[in-house]
Amino acid sequence: MFSTEFERDEAKSAYRTETRAPGEREGESPAGNYNPRPMLSLKPVLKECVWGGDRLIKEFHYRNEGDGIGECWAVSAHPHGDCVIEEGAFQGKTLSWLYAEHRELFGGLKALEFPLLVKIIDARTDLSIQVHPDDEYAREHESCLYGKTECWYIMDCPQGAELIIGHHARTRQELRDMIEAGRYEELIRRVPVQKGDFIQINPGTVHAITGGFLILETQQSSDITYRVYDYGRLVDGKPRQLHVEQSIDVINVPDETFREAVSHTRGMPWNERKLLVECDYYKVWKVSLAGALQFPQEDPFLIVSVLDGEGVIGARSVRKGDHLLLPSGYGEVSLLGNMELILSTAKDGKER
Repeated sequence: MFSTEFERDEAKSAYRTETRAPGEREGESPAGNYNPRPMLSLKPVLKECVWGGDRLIKEFHYRNEGDGIGECWAVSAHPHGDCVIEEGAFQGKTLSWLYAEHRELFGGLKALEFPLLVKIIDARTDLSIQVHPDDEYAREHESCLYGKTECWYIMDCPQGAELIIGHHARTRQELRDMIEAGRYEELIRRVPVQKGDFIQINPGTVHAITGGFLILETQQSSDITYRVYDYGRLVDGKPRQLHVEQSIDVINVPDETFREAVSHTRGMPWNERKLLVECDYYKVWKVSLAGALQFPQEDPFLIVSVLDGEGVIGARSVRKGDHLLLPSGYGEVSLLGNMELILSTAKDGKER
């Protein structure tokens, strides 16, 4: 934190007068639109995973010396991966610090912690069959502020690919019996999907990403996962911990979520902002851009993730793998180029 009020005022002043091109007003885009609060660029946090691959290093411009990078936490204020601001007045500060100290940049959201986490997942092999709790269960049993509602946009997947979404148990006792007997293939529901599909995963939904998928995930800022089954996989000679009792507690029974979980985005109009989901915690849009698009930034903040292509956002050149945060009060959003984008923002609610 700044040690004096003077230092804080100086930082605010520097933020308002961020470096810009000669003759260009602060935050001005090539189209001449004025953005009083410049966008923020964050340094992603990369995570090694037993199921991770190498696509995040080979296909994107992320840098890491480890092996099996399964996740890029691109926008995160979670303690397990708190992104650092790369430039400007707040360079070197974490996103959690910025949210705590400058809530005005986030539309005065009531959430006690930055509410979203955006990541890219590279699944070389299958992830565990798992489930997440809701807020109430997370607070009571894990002493965590948030449970985990999440959604996936499929950036790439094999031909004829399937995801695990939901289960076949009709009662909670049948669920327990199937888990304890190891009848997992009988239990799980496999759903065919394709590149460009969008999936909403609500708490209590049994799910798993299978091998070969590249996914953009938008979720509550939570790292709580209950593993139901992990294929007997060993890490350092030992099986990973399972959470059978917690899973049985929180899994929705009977489960019908698979019927509405998957939506198809192929064929959506170009150069429009199309809403994919609006739930209690977030809104997510897709933009397929071939040209230009402008719209006002009227949300508490807006995360812009470039999934493919290149172009210009405001006055900044961007490419595949870039993620930017446009604060409250940013003004007019100007997009130019040939890009596939996912946009997201948080929904506010009661203080929690």
